[in-house]
This record gives sequence, C-alpha cells and structure tokens, in this order.
Amino acid sequence: MVLFREGEPVKVKSANEVESEKMSEGVKIRWVISEKDGAENFYMRVIEVEPGGQGPPLHDHPYEHEMYILEGQGTVVGEDGEKSFKSGDVIFIPPNEKHQLKHKAALRFI
Repeated sequence: MVLFREGEPVKVKSANEVESEKMSEGVKIRWVISEKDGAENFYMRVIEVEPGGQGPPLHDHPYEHEMYILEGQGTVVGEDGEKSFKSGDVIFIPPNEKHQLKHKAALRFI
C-alpha cells in the first residue's frame, strides 16, 4: 500500500500559521490541507466562528460532512430534529440532508 505519492514529502505545519479567509460575517476558514499540499481526495479545513457569527442557513449538498468540534457547543439541526454537540464531539451529516449549526458562543471545528 502506498501512503504518499512518490516524490511527495510528508508535510507538517501549524494550522494556526495558515492564513484564514472570510467565509461570511464572523466566520473564517483555514484551508490547512488542500491541493496546494498535494491532496487529491480530501481537504482539511478549520472553521472559526466568532460569538454572534452565523454560518450558512439550513442547506444541503451532494457530499457528506464529517466534523470534529475543537471548541464550543451548540446544536446541529437536521431533518430529524436538533442534536446537541460540545467540544470533543464528532458530527456526521449524510449527503443531501438539510442541516445547520446553531450556537451562541465562539465555535471552532475541523
């Protein structure tokens, strides 16, 4: 099994050193692993939401979401209702399921 593409070095960097981009008011995204790093299949991003910042409204898309909550707490709204989450929790949202995150304090997740 090949873990890395031949000729591509293993990379280690601080996520905090990756410049963030504005996603929406009060929401920043850091593309910590992307095509710039040689990633072909999966990208990793850290999303930081300031207190009072809002992510997208209820929405869906044809791909799944896996999230790891680094800091904060709130609820994830899905088609079957709301479920609470907190730091250290993981969230899985299947493809095409309407969803939204709700929170009152700062939130940081991968």
